Amino acid sequence: MSADLKERNIVKTSEIKINVGINENNVPMRMLWSATDGEVENKEARAMLLSVWDPTDKITLKIDLWTDEMSIEEMKQFFHQTLLTMSDTFEKATGETKICEDLRDYCYHFATKMDLLPEE
Repeated sequence: MSADLKERNIVKTSEIKINVGINENNVPMRMLWSATDGEVENKEARAMLLSVWDPTDKITLKIDLWTDEMSIEEMKQFFHQTLLTMSDTFEKATGETKICEDLRDYCYHFATKMDLLPEE
């Protein structure tokens, strides 16, 4: 373990791996992910959104990938569910309940516009 990790009281590390198989045009054809702590090994995925915060430059770096098998309907559901979980994460991290309620209201609007809600 490096000195930097010891200084920060880190007692363990975890690894998340994403393997992306691409075609000759650099289009993702297959994605597999693994997580040591989640006991996930080579689980297939059709889309991913990865955002990381760069504290030095104060910017978000991101990778957005999806395979050619990802349908438009799946993409709509993927975005809807991602927006909902982002509101939960933001509320947990900041305690900003009111704006998260607004974001959840928008998610309902999004689901309505995208015909994602079950028929009543």
